[in-house]
Amino acid sequence: MGKLSKKSKALYIAYISVLFVFFYLPIVVTMIYSFNESKSLTNWTGFSFRWYGQLIADGSIMKAVFVSVTIAIFATIISTVLGTLTAIGLSKSKKVLRETILNVNNIPIMNPDIVTAIGLMLLFSSVAMPRGYFTMLIAHVAFCTPFVITSVYPKVRSLDPAIADAALDLGATPFEALVKVILPMLKDGIYAGVLLAFTMSFDDFVISYFVTGNGVQNISIVVYNMTKRTNPTINALSTIVILVIAVTLIISKLIPAMLKSTMRKILIGMLFVLVGVSIYAGAQGGKRTLRVYNAGEYIAPGMVEKFEELADCKVIYETFDSNESMYTKLKSGAQYDVLIPSDYMIERLVKEEMIQPIDWKEIGTKNKLNPLIMNMNYDPGNKYSVPYFAGSVGILYDKTVVDPQDLEQGWDLLKNTKYKGNVYMYDSERDSFMVALKALGYSMNTTDTAEINKAYEWLLDQRDKMDIVYAGDDVIDNMISGNKAIAVVYSGDAAYIMTENEDMEYFEPSQGTNIWCDGMVMTKDCSDKELAYAFMRFMTEYDYAYENSEYVGYTSPVLAVAEELSATEYEGVSAYSPGFGGEKNEVFCYQDTKTKELFANLWTKVKAY
Repeated sequence: MGKLSKKSKALYIAYISVLFVFFYLPIVVTMIYSFNESKSLTNWTGFSFRWYGQLIADGSIMKAVFVSVTIAIFATIISTVLGTLTAIGLSKSKKVLRETILNVNNIPIMNPDIVTAIGLMLLFSSVAMPRGYFTMLIAHVAFCTPFVITSVYPKVRSLDPAIADAALDLGATPFEALVKVILPMLKDGIYAGVLLAFTMSFDDFVISYFVTGNGVQNISIVVYNMTKRTNPTINALSTIVILVIAVTLIISKLIPAMLKSTMRKILIGMLFVLVGVSIYAGAQGGKRTLRVYNAGEYIAPGMVEKFEELADCKVIYETFDSNESMYTKLKSGAQYDVLIPSDYMIERLVKEEMIQPIDWKEIGTKNKLNPLIMNMNYDPGNKYSVPYFAGSVGILYDKTVVDPQDLEQGWDLLKNTKYKGNVYMYDSERDSFMVALKALGYSMNTTDTAEINKAYEWLLDQRDKMDIVYAGDDVIDNMISGNKAIAVVYSGDAAYIMTENEDMEYFEPSQGTNIWCDGMVMTKDCSDKELAYAFMRFMTEYDYAYENSEYVGYTSPVLAVAEELSATEYEGVSAYSPGFGGEKNEVFCYQDTKTKELFANLWTKVKAY
């Protein structure tokens, strides 16, 4: 090829520049916003190291870093040894055996992660293996080894077989021939396998999420749970990880000898840390243990540690991203003592006899709870559940954009073409159909096919007329930034947004809405009832309930706490209220399979455009 012309060279440089900007601009933005004073992930308010301090102080994140790093190191070492020996052995095998094993080796590489994850989860459940650090390590070795084999095998095939024979003829033992002759010639393939295995293990989320338990979480799981609510420590954590990777790459290029020495020291250090943690865990093993399963970002920092200190126990605290994933994990054999699901899921767990009745005498705080969120239809008399948080679903709007008179339209405001392209609908099947059903004057728990179909038509009409954007938890930061004027949100999220953006206001339409309550329940196989009751009592005591509600933003079931916060911390924030009035308001009921399938099919059609 001849030399490039000046014009071609300029175009080439421009293309490369755009490519680099496309790849690295999001990383730069993440690093910049890790120093943002505000809770918003996008709205800059000032420079601060606030989130780095919170990151260091957050024990769950530091534990997750330890789990991710140690799992990645040990999985890399084990899978590299297994993969390299397998590749060498395959080169000496018969063609039929070799081709069969190589084809089998390709299955986990080509398999979707979710299939591998569920398969491993079922395997561990079938052999009754307690899930935790060890099962996560086994899973990572299982999916990393095939990649090592794929990296090393081509290098093995390129070797001259006579080299090993020559080493043996010259007096080397088979082990010496392997270590001093064969492995050095395979080092490029082995290094590639090491890097690939470490990267795959360190980054993994899906498989880790399904095979872990007993409070063991890696960075990916913790970050995923953080995204349920705006948490700027994600930016701080990401920045640190990016810098560590960058420094490691620079050292590997500039000082390879130092890297080898450093890596040896790091590995030895990690081994000492692992031994130390194992000794500490063994010392902690004598304490009583409570297994708690809660939604992500749904408890104030340090709350679990305070209970551990007061009760002189160890709490294995895990988080889930949805009621459905919690239910799936329970059905797979995972064991917990206390769960914190939503109202309709509590009803389901009662029907399937997966939880046991509560003895309120053991808790002793029933008379302090808000009577408006007690004795709801999902659990009459609160026989099975102790309220944890309560709230509603309503409309958050920008007071500088939305005409106050338009609010009289209630849910039909979401179909007002004056605000076309300026509306977020919550990306939730039940919540979106609730909006449509209430707008039409129907019950949100209807099983009438005709009414459900009319709600479906309402959603289709809204979608086509309003250029709707369906948003998940990212609606929080988008509304803080004022990206749109109207959004369907949960009251606690609205309260949080309104404290960050004074232009926002919240209201519940007069046609009625969903009033919900999440509660603490005790599983059938609870191993320590006394400790479970102590935890429920702890979470409903004034001081701890106040701290928890102040941080999370949802309405506390403790009436005195709700009244105090609505007059102080959340004063003037209409989304935070101890009252849940409105004759047309309802609580979601458990859906039978037929109704659930109908809603699911119609929701798929609404989203399919």
